[in-house]
Amino acid sequence: MILLDYPNKKPSIKKEGTRELIFCLIRKKWFVLTPEEWVRQNTLLYLTEVMGYPASLIAVEKQVMLGELKKRFDIVVYKNETPFMLIECKELNIPINQKTMDQALRYNIKLQAPFCFISNGNSCFGFKIEDGSVESLTNFPSY
Repeated sequence: MILLDYPNKKPSIKKEGTRELIFCLIRKKWFVLTPEEWVRQNTLLYLTEVMGYPASLIAVEKQVMLGELKKRFDIVVYKNETPFMLIECKELNIPINQKTMDQALRYNIKLQAPFCFISNGNSCFGFKIEDGSVESLTNFPSY
């Protein structure tokens, strides 16, 4: 398991009527604050503030085709215009188990990123995928 030491900087949150909204630093828009969106935005802050990944090379909630199915990945980090890392986010109360890890790895069949992570905000697991083998990681790779 990977310990995410979130930065002191927190996502911007505002109230609009009865809804709470959170600002996405990548998409530059406000979104309804759901438990999964909270994990996504805090993960993005971790990537940009702690790990130093360039925000300009991060994509959020883009569609990918898996056969005939349209799916959306949570976060993809690019390097040299190639997917470098896929991150699947789950809300805090969703346990990370084989089913959730398989989902992330399935999305990566199409993207072919060498690194794949899944996080629920508390727990985070990562894998390096190389030559058909999957190796468990203890931290995020340097960019």
